[in-house]
Amino acid sequence: MMRTKRVDLRRLAVGVIALPIACRERGVMKILMGIDGSKFSKSLVRSLVSQFRTEDAEVLALHVLEPVEPVAPPEMSQGYAPELEGQKKPALMLLEGIADQLRRAGFSVKTSVEIGDARETLIERAMTWGADLILVGSHGKRGIQSFVLGSVSESVARHAKCSVEIVRMPVTE
Repeated sequence: MMRTKRVDLRRLAVGVIALPIACRERGVMKILMGIDGSKFSKSLVRSLVSQFRTEDAEVLALHVLEPVEPVAPPEMSQGYAPELEGQKKPALMLLEGIADQLRRAGFSVKTSVEIGDARETLIERAMTWGADLILVGSHGKRGIQSFVLGSVSESVARHAKCSVEIVRMPVTE
């Protein structure tokens, strides 16, 4: 009688995803989604739903509002940006729309709007929350545009202490 080794094929359609050790011990993968409100956010939702089982994942959808002045003066607390107060409600509405889609698919989802540099905030929040994976979109900027504006997804991928998945929009003709 031939013995076969049992293989988990749950993620075979999109490739093999090796789960971090902490995730295997907890039994749940903590996924931080960086939502920027662009059309790329829809690709993030599709990617998450197609790759992960609902009972194996806990999701935090995070939107970062970036102040005009990147460094707060010493007399102001870090994250204080009164010019962004009017943007908090639309950001929360955006996140709740995405959270509703994910909840309908069966995921456990929390949302958060924070103020700061998107790169630093995503990395710091992933560490404090104990994320196993950061899921971010890519705008596909290249060359001088990427150099001048910077790439949030590239910076997160280089500096995060956990795994990072960059989701690109499908190429349309």
